[in-house]
Parts: sequence; C-alpha cells; structure tokens
Amino acid sequence: MLPTRQAAIGQLFQPSMISNDPALTICARGLSRRFGTHVAVKTLDLDVRRGEVLGLLGPNGAGKTTTMQMLTGNLAPSAGEIRICDIDLLEMPTRAKACIGYLPETPPLYRELNVREYLELVARLHRVSRTQRASAVAVAMARCGLADVSRKLIGSLSKGYQQRVGIAQAIVHEPDVIILDEPTVGLDPNQILDIRALIRELGEKHSVILSTHILPEVEAVCDRVQIMHHGEIVFSNTIAGLRELQSGNAMTISLHRPPDIDALRAVAGVAAVEALGEGRYTIRYMPHSDPSEALVSAAGAGDWGLYQLTPAQNSLEDVFVQLTRQDVAQQKAEAA
Repeated sequence: MLPTRQAAIGQLFQPSMISNDPALTICARGLSRRFGTHVAVKTLDLDVRRGEVLGLLGPNGAGKTTTMQMLTGNLAPSAGEIRICDIDLLEMPTRAKACIGYLPETPPLYRELNVREYLELVARLHRVSRTQRASAVAVAMARCGLADVSRKLIGSLSKGYQQRVGIAQAIVHEPDVIILDEPTVGLDPNQILDIRALIRELGEKHSVILSTHILPEVEAVCDRVQIMHHGEIVFSNTIAGLRELQSGNAMTISLHRPPDIDALRAVAGVAAVEALGEGRYTIRYMPHSDPSEALVSAAGAGDWGLYQLTPAQNSLEDVFVQLTRQDVAQQKAEAA
C-alpha cells in the first residue's frame, strides 16, 4: 500500500525552530513565497546536513525552483528564515552566498568567453585568491570533464558541454552548499553517469540539493528525498526508508497447484490475499511481520508447487504519482 501524505512525512520531518546543529549547512523555517494572490511555497521547513545529498522532487509548478531561488538568495521569501552554515541569509547575504554554489535551470553562461576565461571570472567573483585561482579552475574543469575544451568558446559548445560548464561554475569555489537544478539535462547517457558520480563525490564533503525529473537518478545518488506539491512538502524520507515503503508490506507468490484462497488467508501473518490469476497471488501483511517462512512451510506441507515468492515493489515513480495525485482524486470526489 502506497503512503498517504501524512504517513509519508511521518516523524522524519517535523517543523521546529532554527537549529544550532553544527552539521546543518542549510536550515530553513516557515519559508513562504507569494506572487500576488498565488502562493508558490507554503510555510516550508527544510534541513540539509554536511555529507548529504537531498533529492527535491515535484511536478511542474510544485514550487521547487522558487524554493531553490530563495535558498540561494536570488529571491526574497515573503516569510520565513534561512540560515546557510549558521549565517542568516537575509541579514548577511554576502557572507551566506559565499558558501553556496548554484546551477539554475538555465546555466548563467557568457557565450563569448572560452571555458577557462569564464571559470576564472567566476572564481574571481567568488573571491578565490589569486594564488589559488588557477588550481581551482583546473580542478573544476577536471571534475566536469572540460579540460579538452578549455579554450573553446562557450557559445560553440554543445548543450551537454554547456551544462558541464554550468556545473563547474557552481563548484569552482568549493562551496559548502551546492544546489543543482536539473544538472543532467541535455547530457548523453555516458555524461549522465559521469555527473552522477560527481554528485556522489560532492556529497561526501558538501551538502547537495538536487532537483530532477529523472526519478532513477534520485535513487542512484541521493541519501534523502523530499517531494513537493502545490508548494508543500508531501513526502520526506531517507532512501532506505523509501525502499521500505516501496515494499508496501506485500509480496507475490506463484504456485503450480494453488489451494483455495482461504487456505492462503489462514497462513500465519497474512493480512489479505488478492488473486492475480494463473496461480499468482498478492499477499499483504502487517508492518514488521513477514509471513515468508510460514508460506513456504504451508506450500511444502500442502504440495502447492511453490516456484516463486518475491517482495512486491512500488517504484519511486509509483510513490511520486500517488502523492501528487491524491488531491486530484479528492477534488473529484468532493465535486461529485
């Protein structure tokens, strides 16, 4: 069974006051943003710790980009507090922004500069010292696979390489916080694998927020995932917790000589049975119980011809769709 919004958020995400936890690099409380009468983000709380990659998901219009723009100081919130590395972003924006690297949805590139010139300019703007600037640029280019095109004009590069330059400008000053909005857009499969490996590497020492529509990418690189819908967090869990939810407390059993369905229901630990046809059944059970051994024993004793017993799996896509469409179903029910 897929989670409701309340169950999805659960105890892992509870609003609280601004924390003094030194491991927190991003701490936002009561974050809201209005555009006229439209509320884009509603009273959002968000924490990210050093050494953590957070996947921020949501359908178009959910408020992800607005949230990232507020977290990076590019858009003032209508209400709420933001601290970056324990620095108040609204009171000391210059100090706080120095700790942030940001790749927006459209990379901020100067097409008339070559790659090296552009990254040197970005490093200067981020106040990287003259003695360290060349090394910082070289490291960023190497990380993003740009060494071979360092003297090419950015305007002459493919979209994939321009995206790499956008990522390089976000990390050239070695920020504590890295916020990436759709970083793999326009990349080919090999480049995507390279960037995913880079994100995992960055997540070892930095805090990373990754916004993407590629759901398998989240499972591949993130430690935690939050799903936004209509400006609110509707799901917050670790990837390990997500995998527990994905099992849905269910399994599929396949039998050559299936018994009467009541015999399956009578097995210890089984809460419900759904027939799928051709000797296949979905077995549902209560949380923290597992009737696998009892089913195997009953199948052997009853000569049911058991040949498959596998956990049912809901994909992240299933969870995403369920949580972001619940309100649609509710609205239709209320209209009826």
